[in-house]
Amino acid sequence: MDAAKAGDRRALARLLSAIENGELHIQEPQRNDSDWKILALTGPPGVGKSCLLDRLLHEWVDHGLRIAVLAVDPSSPRSGGALLGDRVRMQVVDDVERKDSVYVRSVATRKTSGSVPLVVREMAFCLLDVGWDKVVIETVGAGQSEVRCAAVADRIVLVEGPARGDGVQAEKAGLLELADAVIVNKSDLDGAQRHADELRESLHLGHEEAPEVHLVSALHGTGIADVASTLLSVEQSTRAGRARWRERLLSHHERQLLQHIKFELLLSKIEEGLMSFDEAYAELRNGNE
Repeated sequence: MDAAKAGDRRALARLLSAIENGELHIQEPQRNDSDWKILALTGPPGVGKSCLLDRLLHEWVDHGLRIAVLAVDPSSPRSGGALLGDRVRMQVVDDVERKDSVYVRSVATRKTSGSVPLVVREMAFCLLDVGWDKVVIETVGAGQSEVRCAAVADRIVLVEGPARGDGVQAEKAGLLELADAVIVNKSDLDGAQRHADELRESLHLGHEEAPEVHLVSALHGTGIADVASTLLSVEQSTRAGRARWRERLLSHHERQLLQHIKFELLLSKIEEGLMSFDEAYAELRNGNE
């Protein structure tokens, strides 16, 4: 830990690997500050989340912040490792003047049911503990399971693109219910303004309070500076409070099941037809009481 705090990135990588492999657990720190320390950037595939994040990182580093990124990638079916696709789009890590203020770590989804692994929150706590100012979690964009990002973040930013029907998909997945801010990327394309207006209308239905909807173009840099500044001080949406705690409770429950010493044994019994789901669940539940 001391080496990681001193700036040794190899030591930090070993710490994060130990957490990811279940060899080390980090307790949630006590925090009284109202500003966010962990932000989730989520949304459907293809909306430009990685390119947008790269632009935001340039802005935040220029504000004097040190930002760590946990990029959650789909697991390789053979090795279980992450595909590292997000690093390809992160030009900031190659910027000589800024790269020391940015740390990017790819994380494989592995066996978790949601798009964000259960260990990501502990990895974020570790990064904060060794001196990084803020942690951004970029999720894989896997549809319905994206709501699990609520279990690991102080703030949730939903990214969408024009003319994709993403608003409908996001609403079905519950993402709009959880978002503290919404960004429509690719504002240079036809339909972006219309889609932003549709989102604003949808967000205000039945709610007096609704997150702001911003239009940006990560490709051309339009609106990036304003959004970067706004996101630093974005407040948690009260309308999303109950939904967020629901996901955190479900995440905690899932973790208890997955970490049960008999989990794999009981899974084998179900596969072999020796035990029903209800019987296996009862044994897992009783073992955790």
